[in-house]
Amino acid sequence: MTRTVHVASLPLGGGNPVLVQSMTNTDTTDVASTLGQIRALAKAGCDLVRVSVYNEDCAHAVRALVDGSPVPLVADIHFDYRLAILAAENGIAKLRLNPGNIGGEAHVRAVADCAKAHHIPIRIGVNSGSVEKDILARDGGVTPKGMVDSALRHARMLEDVAFDDIVLSMKASSVRNTIAAYRLASEVCDYPLHVGVTEAGLPGQGTIKSAIGIGSLLADGIGDTIRVSLTGDPLPEAKAAWDILRALDIRQSGVQFISCPTCGRTRIDLPDIATRVEAGVSDITVPMKVAVMGCVVNGPGEAHEADIGIAGGDGCGVLFVRGEKPRKIEGDLAAILIAEAHALAGRMQAGL
Repeated sequence: MTRTVHVASLPLGGGNPVLVQSMTNTDTTDVASTLGQIRALAKAGCDLVRVSVYNEDCAHAVRALVDGSPVPLVADIHFDYRLAILAAENGIAKLRLNPGNIGGEAHVRAVADCAKAHHIPIRIGVNSGSVEKDILARDGGVTPKGMVDSALRHARMLEDVAFDDIVLSMKASSVRNTIAAYRLASEVCDYPLHVGVTEAGLPGQGTIKSAIGIGSLLADGIGDTIRVSLTGDPLPEAKAAWDILRALDIRQSGVQFISCPTCGRTRIDLPDIATRVEAGVSDITVPMKVAVMGCVVNGPGEAHEADIGIAGGDGCGVLFVRGEKPRKIEGDLAAILIAEAHALAGRMQAGL
């Protein structure tokens, strides 16, 4: 098991719930736009949100962002140790930086001392493109061991100045290398691990790569916080992260949606019904499984783990609710299921 660090009041590692995070892509100095994105990500389920801090104006903007954010914020820093100190002094809850690129031991010590004084952990983030030249020469290119060795080299720089509130990440665009690197890291250190596949791509292929990489590791019990990295609007990252966690039954919040792939027995417009139901129950926050199945032959049995669902018939359907006798329904099947799901959610929320 990994050790525990705290990001503001959130425990990270040590067997605590896997935390979901994403990153803004607005101009950090545009406080209104950045706060809008932070709040949207928090509403979508992010426990943490990271912002780029690339100049002094960004570091000074951190104060207003922290004051207006519903979740702890992480500052992404490269090269300039002074920005890390400014962000910490302005209330940031976590730093992401690599000690090896901020200018030597004196600067590392200054950042570590400031982070320690403010009770801020530091994530060391090694990507396949940031491995040091001597390690690349040793290994003949990027390897999982090289990424882990690079991360631990950076960690030793913090350990040498008596700082160990450390989180590690070793991300590659190669899914196989990512999985292998994190598995190796989990064997050789007990630092909490921030898991993700870097530069995964657009929603679609990028989501699949992230699900394979992150999901494989989480299924092995590896990973304390996750970020799905997708090009464009960051909101799909939060949804994908939660879909991964729900699929593995690691964290449950809101609806896990189940629908069958359809076959020749299907007598309802299942794609349309499924699309409407998934959207219509997306505001439910209690953990619930909702199923839309195409036929009554196998539907109820295949969705036996669902809390509520429908199985299509010929112009009608069967509504099944856990603990109740299935009943025939007619009319707008999607609207009926959405209403019944919200009613069930209310009863579950009340403990009934």
